[in-house]
Amino acid sequence: MLRINNIEVVYNDVILVLKGLSLHCEEGKITTLLGANGAGKSTTLKAISGLLKSEEGEVTEGTIEFMGEKINGVDPEKIVRKGVFQVMEGRRVFEDLNAIENLRCGAYTRKDKAGVKRDMDLVFDYFPRLRERATELAGYLSGGEQQMLAIGRALMARPKLLLLDEPSLGLAPLLVKEIFSIIRKINEEEKTTILLVEQNANLALQTGSYGYIMENGKVVLDGPCEKLRQNEDVKEFYLGVGETGHKRSFKNAKHYKRRKRWLS
Repeated sequence: MLRINNIEVVYNDVILVLKGLSLHCEEGKITTLLGANGAGKSTTLKAISGLLKSEEGEVTEGTIEFMGEKINGVDPEKIVRKGVFQVMEGRRVFEDLNAIENLRCGAYTRKDKAGVKRDMDLVFDYFPRLRERATELAGYLSGGEQQMLAIGRALMARPKLLLLDEPSLGLAPLLVKEIFSIIRKINEEEKTTILLVEQNANLALQTGSYGYIMENGKVVLDGPCEKLRQNEDVKEFYLGVGETGHKRSFKNAKHYKRRKRWLS
């Protein structure tokens, strides 16, 4: 469904962030994109959804293809209409609107009123807590409820491809497990293709079917998520458990040794 071919992304004409990135998302599957802060994960999502322009960024090399059609350089509103919807990092709900009004904003490209009502009921089925808080201002919802609302708003657009940027950010562990369980359920029941950017590597690799690991603007390792979970380098540097079973400090790791192994 999505194919990124050797793209480079530059900000302000001088700052090179993505350096020959390639990846693909299979239709109906969850693909995970992992990496430390500054690896270029969020930039990758913005390149797909067309949001780089608002931050003085652009794809200068390579192509991004959605359903076989090149979309880099296309306006973000047109990309949404093609079926790509991004849930931004940090939730980004409309705080002065209530939950129902936020959900309706997600359906602004649609004209099938019956379908919109049906999908709103579907969102409330996935997130019963939102049904209880439906008329309350989004700014007064808890962090977890706002994240549910942001995902629900994306579902209202009936996306073919859903881009999720750090859905676990700032949430309690039990709530994170609940939200990831719902993400899996949405993928299985609605057949929505999902590209998941996440720092919680363990949970992301349990959720996805295929994964990519980024460092410094490029992919250094990829493969089926189950295989990545068994990889000793991934265990040591992303899951926090090495061959001895003891946790290792990521900050104290010598990155160049790891990169040399992965790139050789």
